[in-house]
Amino acid sequence: MKIDQFIVHGAIDEKTRCEHYQTKKDIIAIKFFCCDAYFPCYLCHQKYGCGKGAVWPKKEFGKKAVLCGSCKNELTIQAYRDCRNTCPYCEAQFNSGCLLHHHLYFEKDT
Repeated sequence: MKIDQFIVHGAIDEKTRCEHYQTKKDIIAIKFFCCDAYFPCYLCHQKYGCGKGAVWPKKEFGKKAVLCGSCKNELTIQAYRDCRNTCPYCEAQFNSGCLLHHHLYFEKDT
């Protein structure tokens, strides 16, 4: 689905929700390191993307790779990790449960 100037593979609405996650707070898409393409979740990436499990390395956390489905601003990975589940641009609330999946997207802290 085209959302503003971004294509979000697997999105079913303009807020980046997908068939797997559809709550009011499920409004981010993540650019996958392996594909350099946006997907709403890891399940959509498996279904519609390359399906590889490459995660963003820490040295790349300054790159823009998270899209807020509410205001359509891109966040750097570090800004997203630091935001406490609130968009720093529009203050929309993100799903705190996404923290459970960070290891699927970003290199783990040691």
